[in-house]
Amino acid sequence: MSTSRILSYGLLGLPLAFAALPIYVHVPRYYAETTGMELALLGFILLATRLLDAGIDPWLGWLADRVARPTMVAVALLPFALGFVALLNPPGEYTALWLVASLALTYVGFSAATVAYQAWGADVGDSSALRTRLTAAREGFGLLGVVLAAALPALLAAELSDGIARLSWILPPVLLVAAAITFSRVAAGQPVRLPAQPLWPSLRRVMADAAFRRLLAVFVANGIAAALPATLFLFFVADVLHLEKASGPLLALYFIAGAASLPLWVRIAARFGRVAAWLAAMGLSILAFAGASLLGSGDLLPFAVICVASGLALGADLALPAAIAADLGERQGQAGACFGVWNFVAKLNLALAAGLALPLLGALGYVPGSSAGLPALTFAYALLPLAFKALAAALLWRWRHALEI
Repeated sequence: MSTSRILSYGLLGLPLAFAALPIYVHVPRYYAETTGMELALLGFILLATRLLDAGIDPWLGWLADRVARPTMVAVALLPFALGFVALLNPPGEYTALWLVASLALTYVGFSAATVAYQAWGADVGDSSALRTRLTAAREGFGLLGVVLAAALPALLAAELSDGIARLSWILPPVLLVAAAITFSRVAAGQPVRLPAQPLWPSLRRVMADAAFRRLLAVFVANGIAAALPATLFLFFVADVLHLEKASGPLLALYFIAGAASLPLWVRIAARFGRVAAWLAAMGLSILAFAGASLLGSGDLLPFAVICVASGLALGADLALPAAIAADLGERQGQAGACFGVWNFVAKLNLALAAGLALPLLGALGYVPGSSAGLPALTFAYALLPLAFKALAAALLWRWRHALEI
């Protein structure tokens, strides 16, 4: 498969990634400050909608094994775009109801498109090496989309809240162009599929794979380690570092480092194996993040170094486990079902991070925009993730031979 077609497949990941940063990073602070929504209510809504969204992913994966993957992607893009625009343009009243409805619309479209898109990549790749390259292309463009979502609000308006609202109107034309290129340049692929099965037998077969269960366990621990700082990033930068105006460039720095590292991790994985490369990335992440709890007001340069180093590790987190999952899905003959379960677990991580961390911080006295409860914020942002990352590394080392396929 030519490099241009690999890149054409990955391009659709750019606009889809617009949903990642605003929802997980911008939306909590945006709704808390712009609409005045209480942290407890905001955390509950984020948790409840994310749990409902995650709950439909296994069904979407099952569906993706029964319809043409490109068709499912195309149908899902419309509700995704409509929901995203609505999400970042709340009305003056009934903001909680608006948040629930717009999140639901965005999540359904995004989830259906993402599951089918990931399974489509597993179909197109006819070897482990090609699936790793396709996954890296998809995640690389996804990181570029995240960088755009991080940088554009500051460029579109003087006030961050106004820039976030204007960001929503950038998505539809970008999505249209990217989809046109991907659909015109990438074939549907030849999926390896089992005879049609009902939903529950299909999911039981996914979970009967011991290697897939072990990969999920590592993915859960590693995902929580990433979800906690992602949810609390803007709070930490604004209230602990007092560098709110630098939040956009710092996020961009983190994701640019992640995108730039993807070719390196692909080469390391090709030489030493994907498990060894992922372990090395986890070690780098632990070393990079260990000093974050020592930072205080104005520590821009040390935090920028942490962003770069942890961003380098991010590239491996995004490309390597998903490539292993793609191989396992094709081996089972139901890549859609595997990625349905995979995305369910990924979203559960993020739901728990937002739904539990925010109310806990509120209970411990943290108030956004003030100096109250800052030790609790520092602990949740900088120290707690290290424990989960160490657990993930220990599990990956223990099961390294079963996962290197």
